[in-house]
Amino acid sequence: MKITFINPPQTASKYKFLGVIAPPLGMSYIAAVLEENGYDVSIIDATALDYDFDQLANRVKKENPDIVSITALTPTIGRALESAQVVKEVLPDTMVILGGYHPTFNVKETLNDENVDLVIRGEGEYTMLELVQTLEKGENISNVKGIAYEEINENGEKLLVLTPEREPICNLDELPFPALHLLPMDHYKLLNMDTHMSTMITSRGCPIQCSFCSSAAMHGRKIRRRSIENIVDEMEHLVYDYGIETIAFMDDTFTVNKKRVRDLCDEIMRRNLKVFWGCTSRVDTLNEELLQKMKDSGCIAIFMGVESADQQQLDRMGKNTNITKIENAFRMAREKKIRTIASVALGMPHDTKETMEKTIKFVRQLKPNYAVFNLATPYPGTRFYKEAFEKNLIQVKDWSKYTLISPILETIDCSKEDLRKIQAKAFIRFYLRPTYLIRQFLMDGPMLVKTFWGVIKQAFSKSGNSNYNKRNLDEVRLQN
Repeated sequence: MKITFINPPQTASKYKFLGVIAPPLGMSYIAAVLEENGYDVSIIDATALDYDFDQLANRVKKENPDIVSITALTPTIGRALESAQVVKEVLPDTMVILGGYHPTFNVKETLNDENVDLVIRGEGEYTMLELVQTLEKGENISNVKGIAYEEINENGEKLLVLTPEREPICNLDELPFPALHLLPMDHYKLLNMDTHMSTMITSRGCPIQCSFCSSAAMHGRKIRRRSIENIVDEMEHLVYDYGIETIAFMDDTFTVNKKRVRDLCDEIMRRNLKVFWGCTSRVDTLNEELLQKMKDSGCIAIFMGVESADQQQLDRMGKNTNITKIENAFRMAREKKIRTIASVALGMPHDTKETMEKTIKFVRQLKPNYAVFNLATPYPGTRFYKEAFEKNLIQVKDWSKYTLISPILETIDCSKEDLRKIQAKAFIRFYLRPTYLIRQFLMDGPMLVKTFWGVIKQAFSKSGNSNYNKRNLDEVRLQN
């Protein structure tokens, strides 16, 4: 039995303008588990390969799998369903499975598509393995935990079948390393750097449960951690077997346990492993000693959620932090000469033009190396989505717009068009500053030029008004 995984063609990403194209880690883990159990597996990363649907159809036909599994985030669900249609057109008898955040939290809607046969809910490694083994034996799939599908009853009616949820994987060390040999590894990059890069996770789960976070909703409150030895073993595997020069740790809670991070840094240095790495971090988990240790072991960038400069907004989001901690984290990282990327959420419920202006100015004062000004987007499965849905705040139903760069809600005093303009102005005011450009060029050189033009394109394309763009650009020049 042959299984092919598809990361569907993707045209929009909140990180693409920053030059970030990352390996699809989830499906790589599942593929590795299947390979370990003797199955013939392939992966088509249509995003990295920049495939259109005709190219995808040709590749699928060439692979000729028995099962196709397609991953889907909320903004890519449309592209995932188009990919499912492509598969059914060229291989009508192939079973099509969808997995990922969006299908997990929107099971019924996903299965309503005639090209989708089954949904995998939650973490998919052992669910997919058990499903494939069950199908191979010709047994009833209703005993497989963590799936959803439709059955036709004796009256010809479709019935939704939800099997019991599968327990989260507690011992992450038992999982094989992701099947990167199935991926086009030379197509992935970070911050436009001309370097071989890959991603890793060291844990799953997050106790904080911010209102807008799909990952926390998917993996739960309990943190499940890999051992330090297992993590550095994989790092060595990436460096020595794939020539990886930069690793991005994608954990929601990478720096929550300071001792664990120190132990990881010590092990990297003990093995004399020369590799650059970056991570996500909460601002309240950093101190100067930890940052120095991280830098000494190769850390070059930290992605931190700022979200808002308004404390009430932070409290509503469940961030469990404060303005002083945000300021301290960016100051300490700057003093250690570690790049910082500030992530902001504009247009959350209760936001006003005044609070957003305060946030935009605050981000500039933090002096991060890069900033991502997201528009508030309620993803299915999150507390934010539930509250926005119940209060009838959601203005846009088209999932393809849920990219964090298109307005989905309106705020107290802002229309969707107002939010587009505020976001565009935020990008331009941050990046189009002589002092910023000089400072950043000295650190990142030509890399900044690529990122800069990506940002300007991003801001202009989303404002939807060329006259506004010209006026706004003139305003920014005057301000700077």
